[in-house]
Amino acid sequence: MTQLDPAFAASMEGAAPAPLDPQVRDFAQRMAADASKYPRRDTVSMAEGRDIAEKVRAPWTEGGPKMARTVNRMIPTRHGEIEMRVHYPAEVKMPGVFLYIHGGGFVLFSIDTHDRLMREYAQRAGIVVVGINYTRAPEARFPQPIEECVDTVTWLLANAADIGFDPAQFFIGGDSAGGNLSLNTCLHFRDHGASPIKGMVLNYTGFSTNLYRDSVVRYGAGDYGLSLHMMVWFYRNYLRRTEDFTDPRMNLLAAQLEGIPPAFMVITECDPLYDDNIDMVEKMKAAGVQVEAKVYKGTVHSFLEAVSIADVAGVAFDDTAAWLHRHA
Repeated sequence: MTQLDPAFAASMEGAAPAPLDPQVRDFAQRMAADASKYPRRDTVSMAEGRDIAEKVRAPWTEGGPKMARTVNRMIPTRHGEIEMRVHYPAEVKMPGVFLYIHGGGFVLFSIDTHDRLMREYAQRAGIVVVGINYTRAPEARFPQPIEECVDTVTWLLANAADIGFDPAQFFIGGDSAGGNLSLNTCLHFRDHGASPIKGMVLNYTGFSTNLYRDSVVRYGAGDYGLSLHMMVWFYRNYLRRTEDFTDPRMNLLAAQLEGIPPAFMVITECDPLYDDNIDMVEKMKAAGVQVEAKVYKGTVHSFLEAVSIADVAGVAFDDTAAWLHRHA
């Protein structure tokens, strides 16, 4: 399936959007209200757009678990140095590491916007959590961010003793674009010898470039956070050529998935990416991949960031922590 191959149902008549969880609705409304104070991010310079994104996200990164210590440092990749942040929980229950890759359409966000998410995983699972500021588009177009993630895994494994984790227990995950990068990283290591990755966590991930989906029609107008307009803007900044849209590293529903590590998928019900996620679950099962997936009712894209006010976000974090422990 390509972006030019519509996948609409025979009829969407009467297919009303699912009701939002009241706490998630509050999160979406507050996020929209804060964003409305600034120009639309695609109408300003990239630097200003990113600054706006950081400001809008800032209230949701506050509070949450306190770490025993947090370390920032620069690490090398084939494209130059990138920033890494390591969170050490107060109580260590797992000796390994969880590399968490932030979303933002390959264009926005950072380890700062996703700092609370990383601390929630660190505390709830009791595992060292690492985040990176991979180089974002358009400065780094496809597939450079994938290569930086691959190089990060290689560097972490080579420096596990220095960082302080057991390299035999290496997990990777991310949300939205970060989930895309996580799955691509697993595919790379599958294709280059024995994979060092025990499992991956894929939170409301973008798995294809096909925008002709029922869930895009139902939830892509902008009322549920992620909009079709922003998705097109993200692709415009990240992809260089027409061929990139059908490259299986970008259109992951066309990738060969056999032999990849087990996966846990957090699926948002009210999300333009819902259909892609449901399709990916079936594709993984058909390929023999151990996959567990859960649809969180009444949630929107990025709902994990609402953990300070939305109970369902805490449930999703705990579900993921439990899955990590089962696959340790």
